[in-house]
Amino acid sequence: MHEKSTAIGQLKDISTWVSSVNDLNRLLELILATGTRIMRAQASSLLLLDRKTQKLYFKVSTGTQKDKMKNFEINVGQGIVGHVAETGEPLLIEDVTQDQRWYSKISDEIGFKTRSILCVPMKAHNQVIGAIEFINKAEAESFQKSDLELLNVFADVAALAIVNAKKFQAAERENKGLKQALGMSHQIIGQSREIQEVTADALKVADSRASTLILGESGTGKELLARLIHQGSARKERYMVTLNCAAVPETLLEDELFGHEKGSFTGAGDQKIGKLELADQSTLFLDEIAEMSPSMQAKVLRVLQDGIFYRVGGNTPISVDIRVIAATNRNITEEITCGNFREDLYYRLNVVELHMPPLRNRKKDIPLLARHFVELFEKEKGHYHIEISPAAMKTMVNYDWPGNIRELRNAIERAVVMGNGKQIMPEDLPMQSMQAKLNTVEFGFSMQDAVDDFKKRFILMNLEHTGGNQSKAASIMGIQRTYLSRLIAKYGIKK
Repeated sequence: MHEKSTAIGQLKDISTWVSSVNDLNRLLELILATGTRIMRAQASSLLLLDRKTQKLYFKVSTGTQKDKMKNFEINVGQGIVGHVAETGEPLLIEDVTQDQRWYSKISDEIGFKTRSILCVPMKAHNQVIGAIEFINKAEAESFQKSDLELLNVFADVAALAIVNAKKFQAAERENKGLKQALGMSHQIIGQSREIQEVTADALKVADSRASTLILGESGTGKELLARLIHQGSARKERYMVTLNCAAVPETLLEDELFGHEKGSFTGAGDQKIGKLELADQSTLFLDEIAEMSPSMQAKVLRVLQDGIFYRVGGNTPISVDIRVIAATNRNITEEITCGNFREDLYYRLNVVELHMPPLRNRKKDIPLLARHFVELFEKEKGHYHIEISPAAMKTMVNYDWPGNIRELRNAIERAVVMGNGKQIMPEDLPMQSMQAKLNTVEFGFSMQDAVDDFKKRFILMNLEHTGGNQSKAASIMGIQRTYLSRLIAKYGIKK
């Protein structure tokens, strides 16, 4: 009686951990260690069920061979644990050698002598999510039915811990995503026929699960269109996860997408959740997808086909349900012809293709966009009711905006900062002062000299416009950051 009351007291302690410990791995380790101590078992394991693969994977283990257990997996219906997961009913096996369901391969491989097993299913919402097993009662004793009753309670607590921890992790990620979203303006501004047509098509796509490829020049608002699709979908309750493939070095892209296990490589101190896992049940937006190497494209294609991936350094498959929206500013058909982009991935992504029009093709929207950005930046800078002079508006409407909406936004921000705080004048706009410099070509230049002179001035204009930020300048010019660096070096442009 004293032993049972002690166990109940420890169970009460565990119930407080469920609400106070949000690290799922740590929580399950605590629960299993406590259970093993109460049961006086030599070893124990907690396994989680992956419904897509129909396999059980060792999440936490105790005992002398615990480090080896994560190398194994068990099919549903295989062995005693597999049988428990399949039927949802607990089992108490006093002598495993006398039970035809006994699967001895794991014990044989790790050199562990198994005599008896006590195994119960873990359930959440009446569905089996895994199982807990205790192996060999200490001092050659046998497990009793009372142990089975107590273990059922342990399983309920563990299942609750898993559900709560996953809810906490999801909420934490949601909060992070919402904070990111609050720092951005996600509204598509425009009344032109071109923008109305593409947004109408986007809303038609939103209701489906179809993968979508958005094409368009840099700075046209491809991410905004992706967000419109996400917000119109059944996945809108989860935030959209984004990854700019051009902004992450190739060596780090796999880690960003797939995440890694603790200790999987030098510097991997903690487990990292990748973008694919974060986007489960939601939308993953892969911007500048054409910048991804063919080898990485192959890995992404496998995830899209199977819905399963592994973290770097991990051997436990992770199932995800993701809707992918991809975008590129490149001519994707040319990239396929040149062998830079996989045709099979293209067809997987390009169920629906949308084209974001460049700003020069929707000049009717420039006054609306300019006013929108003025209102955005005047509040940030502490100015109010800044007007746009007719001459400044005419300058903006007549300009072709090679950097599209991103360039217009930057130009308005500069005008708000550098202007008189009351009215934006033509001279406050960066392209007005720079245009005169670009228009002067000296007589006697060869064609190559003239081209080089123009390139140098054009780069200088954009670097001045972006305050020396090469990444922003490259984005506005529609070229890669590395190519811009080479041009800067070639023309001897000082920082």
